[in-house]
Amino acid sequence: MNSRLQIIHIMDRKGEMIDHSAVAESRKPRSTQPVPVPQPVQGAQVVARIALLLRLVGRNPAGTPLAEIVRDSGLTRPTVHRLLTSLAAEGLLNHDAVSRTWHYGPEVFVMGTVAAARYPIEELARPSLVRLAEKTGESAFLSIRRGAETVCLLREEGSFPIRSFVLHEGVRFPLGVASAGIAIMAYLPDDEVDALLGDTAAFAARWGAAHSPASIRSNLESTRITGYAVNPGLILEGSWGMGAAIFDRAGRPAWALSLTGIEPRFKPERQKVLGQLLLDEASRITQALQQARRASDTI
Repeated sequence: MNSRLQIIHIMDRKGEMIDHSAVAESRKPRSTQPVPVPQPVQGAQVVARIALLLRLVGRNPAGTPLAEIVRDSGLTRPTVHRLLTSLAAEGLLNHDAVSRTWHYGPEVFVMGTVAAARYPIEELARPSLVRLAEKTGESAFLSIRRGAETVCLLREEGSFPIRSFVLHEGVRFPLGVASAGIAIMAYLPDDEVDALLGDTAAFAARWGAAHSPASIRSNLESTRITGYAVNPGLILEGSWGMGAAIFDRAGRPAWALSLTGIEPRFKPERQKVLGQLLLDEASRITQALQQARRASDTI
């Protein structure tokens, strides 16, 4: 079985190969009863705002200025400042008075360290990133899907001296923009893709005509054919990327490996080589996740 097919299948408990689309179909709700509408939770708006601000602060390891947080949150400056100051008082954020930027605080580090044991993806993915960087000379990355976005989690620098710095730890892109998001989005159900591409006007205004719904759908189709995604400098001219999806224990695309570099390093003949390397490593991680599942089932 070729690598592309390997990564879109999962192992059942008997070791048989199951197409992930069939698994997704079996998981669809069978009841025709209306789904109860969740009731508003007191204080939910404040929680949502705090979560938004934490995500915005974490986009840049070098820190995020207040003006940028206000702009991207859509909240008023006094509200943002009040919430950030409260989070800093609890140790969740730090404010650098010299650079006037906001950063994650020590409590976030503690929480992340405790939570890491429940999410072993870093332990599984790091060797793959090292191999990709060593074999290609390009920078290799692991990204995770979070809702309608991908977030870069890990990076391994390659040996080639000229690099692309579009992608780094903490940066977020909408699904369908960077190569990691394209690779993940290509294996989502059609109705989910339609929902993600629903707000076409706002999306095109932010990311340009190269990321119109029609262009994204064309890229998704190409990704389904080859198994890997190619971003031909659509975010930043001359900065190319390629990605391959990693599937979780339920057979859904949840992470992606990617390589980034300058355009001359991604000629068509080399794309096939890079794509196969990405598929091999993505398949390796997907299979490791399934083995971890079977091991946990036997405990």
